[in-house]
Amino acid sequence: MDREARINELIAQMTLEEKVSQLSYTSAAIPRLGIPEYNWWNECLHGVARAGIATVFPQAIALAATFDEGLVEEVADAISDEARAKYNEAVKQGNRGQYWGLTFWTPNINIFRDPRWGRGQETYGEDPYLTSRIGLALMRGLQGTDPENLKVAACAKHYAVHSGPEKLRHTFDAICTKKDLFETYLPAFKVLVDAGVESVMGAYNRTLGEPCCGSYYLLKDILRGRWGFAGHVVSDCWAIRDFHENHKITKTPEESAALALNAGCDLNCGCTYPQLTVSFKKGLVTEEAINTALARVLRTRLKLGMFDPPEQSRWDSLGRETINCEKHQQLALKAAEKSIVLLKNDKGLLPLDSSAKKIAVLGPAAANAHTLFGNYYGVSSRFVTILEGMGEKVRDKFGINLEYRQGCLMYSDNNRSNAEFGQANVSDIFIVVMGLDGAIEGEEGDAIASDSNGDRTCIELPFWQLKFLQKVRTAAQTAGKPLILVLTGGSPIAIPEDIADAVIFAWYPGELGGRAVADIIFGDTVPSGKLPITFPASTEQLPPYEDYSMKGRTYRYMTQKPLYPFGFGLSYTSFRFDSITLSAPSIKAGATVKAAVALSNTGKRDADEVVQIYVTKDDKGADDPLSSLRAFRRVFIPAGKSVTVEFELSAAAFETINAEGDSVLLPGSYTVIASDAAPVAVAVEKGAPAPVSAKIILP
Repeated sequence: MDREARINELIAQMTLEEKVSQLSYTSAAIPRLGIPEYNWWNECLHGVARAGIATVFPQAIALAATFDEGLVEEVADAISDEARAKYNEAVKQGNRGQYWGLTFWTPNINIFRDPRWGRGQETYGEDPYLTSRIGLALMRGLQGTDPENLKVAACAKHYAVHSGPEKLRHTFDAICTKKDLFETYLPAFKVLVDAGVESVMGAYNRTLGEPCCGSYYLLKDILRGRWGFAGHVVSDCWAIRDFHENHKITKTPEESAALALNAGCDLNCGCTYPQLTVSFKKGLVTEEAINTALARVLRTRLKLGMFDPPEQSRWDSLGRETINCEKHQQLALKAAEKSIVLLKNDKGLLPLDSSAKKIAVLGPAAANAHTLFGNYYGVSSRFVTILEGMGEKVRDKFGINLEYRQGCLMYSDNNRSNAEFGQANVSDIFIVVMGLDGAIEGEEGDAIASDSNGDRTCIELPFWQLKFLQKVRTAAQTAGKPLILVLTGGSPIAIPEDIADAVIFAWYPGELGGRAVADIIFGDTVPSGKLPITFPASTEQLPPYEDYSMKGRTYRYMTQKPLYPFGFGLSYTSFRFDSITLSAPSIKAGATVKAAVALSNTGKRDADEVVQIYVTKDDKGADDPLSSLRAFRRVFIPAGKSVTVEFELSAAAFETINAEGDSVLLPGSYTVIASDAAPVAVAVEKGAPAPVSAKIILP
């Protein structure tokens, strides 16, 4: 019996109550039909979360900083191996509970439009194209290569126009123009839908007046209508209850359930869909609408093989030995090393050489394992903090003194900071480790040290940490010694430009993050990460948080000088962009053009460089992007060698989104730019190689 016939037969044998029981995240068993109970809620943002031991990879924003689609897909493949292994073991034990299933509510492909958002760490940054490519790579690694036989089911969330404030998410109406909607907020969703993502999760907030999990415009018109999405839609958890309790769009649970179901939300994470039996009796929903939603969720379960004997699964052989295995641990280390961004390196201070015999490691993040996790994390068999990573590195280097002082606390603004750190005053090098962790930024309810529901009210380094850092800086300068600043966190941190001689941004680097940081500091690894989000110079540069207009936000629309631009990241070698050559002087709709970029490694270290291709319309409108990322590739270049990298740009790379949200190709001159950071309105000199560019005409 084929799948669709099997679905129809199952539905035909169910009572109305049984049908409704399958539309909540805690789906009931129907033994007479061979349907086991199932809990749909599972997470694997950067490793299987909340289900025992698992490999903890770098946080999502760090994975984006690798600019490496192949690596991200490899990470996701490892995650889905562990997910299948856990599911196989759980089924053998009769465990059908939460966090042991195969439907994973990731990736988060919202746009990180404002660096104050605590959940921005879950995203792939501020750019729609980068978000699309990294999100797609993760989706492929999770779901596998056979769309009819899924390894696990991925979920694109939170649809749509969702990026804080956390404290308002249950009541907020995100208002944006159709231009911003289709130019910034929706492109990544469309890419994943076109590629076959199995599910889409609606957001908590309203968008343009409608609650996202009950939006006819978002779900019926765009998602199902224009894009032809065939998978299932799931609500965010208890978002449908918000319809009547917080948004005040409906008056009763049965009205909320009916609104969501009729709009196209198939599965409820929450407590409202059991009321669909009442909705049906009141004539608010039809049995046909219930059947449609039921068919979609059953189809997902059948694609995952949940109703078949376990031995029929191609992944049945995956067992406990797969989970947090040595191969996956090394992959986590590799991902961390590729994600770390070197922001500053005055006078080639890094990597450290053998002359540094007395090293002082200071600061509240150095020995803080929470700086490795990020949110939505699992538990590894071992976490290596930055202090431990430094200790491992110098363990076999006889004659090196490594001294540690916490110096100040991570959270409180009333604590004392102590720069009188004894023998550390006579160190050869000061390494200060500070920044953020999950207690300061994160999701509503999880960030226990945040006074703004997980968001930040300002993007500057917490002032008590800055106060301590300034004391250390003064002591170091007085002694004529350099200072290295290592920052942890999932969002931009604004710092004074002269506060350190070298600056490393480590993100939340996963279980072996401390080892990766030490590898960078001592030069065993050449840094190659790039910023997936602009680092503004101060909070004052940001538009109001609740304003969803893109004006003044991200490298595409920001007209002020940032601290560090999108795409930026230094290396221990030097690169030169030699030229860019286009295969044709013009391009028409439906055509493509090849861009060949020649670049050289002019330094002394073999290293990776990320070639970034931006397009800008020479005669752009006031609301158009200053430039837009249209392609990128990480390439390895041996020292002293040159390579040529080819990109194929379709006519869509030159599109303009008009006020109605339509994609149009406007005649005129365009500039194609190859660089290793985004072109910005105000130039930022940070040691990056000069970009190269070429002109092309749309007739």
